[in-house]
Amino acid sequence: MSVLLEIGQGILASQPFSEYVGTTMTSYSNQGVELRLEITRELQQQHGFAHGGVIAYLADNALTFAAGAAMGGGVVTSEIKVNYIRPAVGQQLVARATAISAGQMQGVARCEIYVVSNGDEKMCAAAQGTVARHREK
Repeated sequence: MSVLLEIGQGILASQPFSEYVGTTMTSYSNQGVELRLEITRELQQQHGFAHGGVIAYLADNALTFAAGAAMGGGVVTSEIKVNYIRPAVGQQLVARATAISAGQMQGVARCEIYVVSNGDEKMCAAAQGTVARHREK
């Protein structure tokens, strides 16, 4: 296991909401990140597919990890845009994000979110976001 993956998994484990919903990090490098989340009944909306807020959360986290790796850490989300492509009907969500720009103070990343149904992946959303350097007070 890479050092960056261990660090990323530690950061993810320190996020109470991520721990609550059961998000896992399966890969993390300077080239990008992959997050996975089982679609449980509690994460569905009234029509039986993953709630859009859950998809946006997963995209937000993946975007921030990807841009954060490219910028050397210490970032928070400053903007996010999510396009929902199809209902996320299946057993698991997979978010894969990569940085497309990384400066001193801000970075931009893209993310594709897939729903896994019976082993097949279909894209259900695409996102882009901006992160900014976080300064402790």
